Parts: sequence; C-alpha cells; structure tokens
Amino acid sequence: MFKHRPYLKSDLQAICSFSQDEKELFYFYPKAMYPLTPEQLQSTIEQRSDSTVVEYDGVVVGFANFYRWEGGTCCIGNVVVAPRARGKGVAKYLIQTMIALASSRHAATEIQIACFNQNTSGLLLYTKLGFEPFSIKVRQAPNGKRTALIHMHYQVAKTQQRH
Repeated sequence: MFKHRPYLKSDLQAICSFSQDEKELFYFYPKAMYPLTPEQLQSTIEQRSDSTVVEYDGVVVGFANFYRWEGGTCCIGNVVVAPRARGKGVAKYLIQTMIALASSRHAATEIQIACFNQNTSGLLLYTKLGFEPFSIKVRQAPNGKRTALIHMHYQVAKTQQRH
C-alpha cells in the first residue's frame, strides 16, 4: 500500500538516484545537470510548493511538487518514480495525490502538467487520468535536437473541489 507525505531533506539522496541517465533526468528536471545532486534538487524545491513523496513499505518511491500554484491553477512538476517501483501504480497514486492537494490546499480548478513527447509512459498515464493536451512548445533536448514539450490540463470536478 502506498502512502504520501511532505518531502524531508533526508529524502534528497534517494530522489536524486531515481534518474538513471541524462534522458530520464531531462524528463524529471530539464534544467538539472546529470548526475542530479541533492544541492540542485534542494535549490528547486525551495522555489516550489507541496513537494511530496510517495512511500511503499517505508521506502521513498516517488516525488512531485507544484511549480505554480495561483489563480485557480496548479502546475505539477518534478515527477519521478524510483526505477524499481515503475509500472506498479506509483505514478498514478502520485498524480492523484497532487490533484487532491491542488484542490484542497490551493482551491485549484485546473491542474496542468507538461510531458516531453518521447516520454510515452508519462503521456499515456496522464491521458488515462483525464489530462488533455492544450499546447506544444519546442525545447532543446540534451543531445541538442529539438523536442516537443506537451502541456496538458485537467479540470477538477466540482465534487473534487474542497475549499
């Protein structure tokens, strides 16, 4: 069974180990340099809100936060799942948790998330959870080639909203 809680500084090293290569780090934290260090991640966390971890049997297996949380919209970022926990429902639980946090703590009626076009698992999950694409921006991948960042949004149902 999964559970979630606010991140602790003691979680930094574990979270930094989740990206196995430069490509995975780019999906999780595009501005970071590989390998990700606790200092890089902490610097970003300090500028964000609701940094949250998912635990399974007391071990941190997922992480996400909000990079924007105002005007009825929350934007989920820094989504990452431990390699050993992928394909087991952690990301689904994490995104559903972040949607609930956005609604309850920030009265959000819209949740946004962005995903690179090569991240097929992320795109399929977000679509399955009800996110719909609304914009595509060109970005530069670590290899110097162009890539598409697909912005998606989710409308919080009135029954989900908590004020």
